[in-house]
Amino acid sequence: MTELNEKVIIVTGGGSGIGRETALQLSTKGASVVIADYNENSAKAVVAEIEAASGIAASYKVDVSKGDEVSALIDWTVERFGTLNGIFNNAGIGLVKPFLEMDPESYHRVIDVDQHSVYYGMYYGAKKMVELNVKGTIVNTASIYGTMAAVGSFNYNAAKAAVVMMSKSGALELAEHGIRVVGVAPGFIDTPILGENEEVKNALAAQHMREKLIQPKQVASVVTFLFSEGASAINGQTIPVDDGFLSFKSK
Repeated sequence: MTELNEKVIIVTGGGSGIGRETALQLSTKGASVVIADYNENSAKAVVAEIEAASGIAASYKVDVSKGDEVSALIDWTVERFGTLNGIFNNAGIGLVKPFLEMDPESYHRVIDVDQHSVYYGMYYGAKKMVELNVKGTIVNTASIYGTMAAVGSFNYNAAKAAVVMMSKSGALELAEHGIRVVGVAPGFIDTPILGENEEVKNALAAQHMREKLIQPKQVASVVTFLFSEGASAINGQTIPVDDGFLSFKSK
């Protein structure tokens, strides 16, 4: 269980959902994990979970939509742990509105968090890795809606489509430095954000081949693998974790 021993990995949005599960799994593989989240209490709670299991972790409050704060997060991590081997650019939000009500404020709110934060994490993270001569890994959270349109999600569709291409383009330019860039595209994940309406949740689940919502830990296991040496030949790709959503059309 020491596959990622001595590796230092940042997880944005690490206080809940996919980020939390990924941080826990990375820790079980031996990584030291920085839980970066705007919700400081949630981040500290995940650190406590990891430390209770004899893992190494630290929390950091960050607004990922602000480049200077992401840059400071990178610097702080290296000051604290001495290096940086990976970053999971996972933090994101959603804001559903019909396109004709998608005012600039609503559009930019999602773009700033879901798209620009990924750029900041990639840019400042990669620069630090190159400075330290680290052949690291960057994993970005895209979405099934990075390639499929959804009603009321013009902003989210645009942001996640950008993440898919940023992962490809970043991988191409960073390959000479030994840095891999990959993405994951989750389907409908069973988290509180879906609400408690069972009819709605069942309708979303039905869009997966096996008609079940995907658990955060299922996405986390893919992300954790992508940080491992076993995934060293995967580069520039965004891996669907969607139980077939993108491969068929439900009735």
